[in-house]
This record gives sequence, structure tokens and C-alpha cells, in this order.
Amino acid sequence: MLSSLQGMNVRSALMQALNFLTVLSTALSMWKGLSYLTDTESPVVVVLSGSMEPAFYRGDLLFLSMPNERFRVGDITVYKMPQADIPIVHRVLEVHDIPGDEKDQLILTKGDNNDRDDLGLYDGPLWLRRKNIIGKVRGYAPYVGYVTILLNDYPKLKYLLLGGLALSLLFSKEG
Repeated sequence: MLSSLQGMNVRSALMQALNFLTVLSTALSMWKGLSYLTDTESPVVVVLSGSMEPAFYRGDLLFLSMPNERFRVGDITVYKMPQADIPIVHRVLEVHDIPGDEKDQLILTKGDNNDRDDLGLYDGPLWLRRKNIIGKVRGYAPYVGYVTILLNDYPKLKYLLLGGLALSLLFSKEG
């Protein structure tokens, strides 16, 4: 292994680095383009808990967009409170329009599998506002996001995977 590193010339090493940067910039560009098209900072999220079962299960991948129209009772939203790190996927339970403001609404949510509404999760405010909502669920792919959960639950697995990818990139031979 060490001999292959020593045998790698500068041009080959630069080519490997350029290939890596190309893949990274392409992924970032695709994410930013998708964010722009869906009008949301996060067009794809993973369900991390069972609070929305049976609609969505842990590990489901959700596709979001920010609707131009008002939210309605029954819509499934993803919201994030300023003091929280993790977005929450829950269904709109109650909506109140704000007089004189065509865009904003007062919104109350609840997980399908929860006994109570999300008032306690808001940590102070009595309602969500549109600014708290990341997006509305438009579609999903079952269990596809479970890899993300495994990598977050087992950090050693994440480092092992990243190390393996780095080694394969380093030792791959390109003509």
C-alpha cells in the first residue's frame, strides 16, 4: 500500500483531488438547485422518530417544497424551532389566518402517533408561524434514509465509511 502511494506522481494525485472536488461540487450544486426549485432550505429530510406512524416510519426519506398557497388542516409539514437542532415532521391540526397578512398563518401541529398536540414542543410560542416551517411533504421513499440514521447512531460506522471512501479514492487507478 505504501509503495503505491510513493509511486503516485504529482499529476496523478492532482487528478484524484480534482475528481473528488468535481463530485463534491456537483453534489452541492444539485442540492442548491433543488433548494431553489422547491423554495426550501432543505428539500429532502429523513424521518427520525415514530411520531408520524403509520403515515411515515423511521428512516423514510421525505421530499419537501414550500407551497405558495396557505397551509391547510391535514397538510404534513416539517418545521424547526430556533432553539431546536432537529426538524420535526408533523401534521397540521389547526390553522388560523392572520387578518391583513396574506402570507402568514398561526399553525398548530401534532404527530399522528402522539397523544397531544405540539404546543409543548414550541417551547414558548402558542403557534407555529410560516417562518418556522421548512416545507410541506410532497412525496416519500420508504426506509431509504435509514442509512443516515445508522451513520448518526453509530459514529464509528460513519468514520469507517468515510475512511474507506478516502482510501478507495486514493488507491484507485485512472488511466
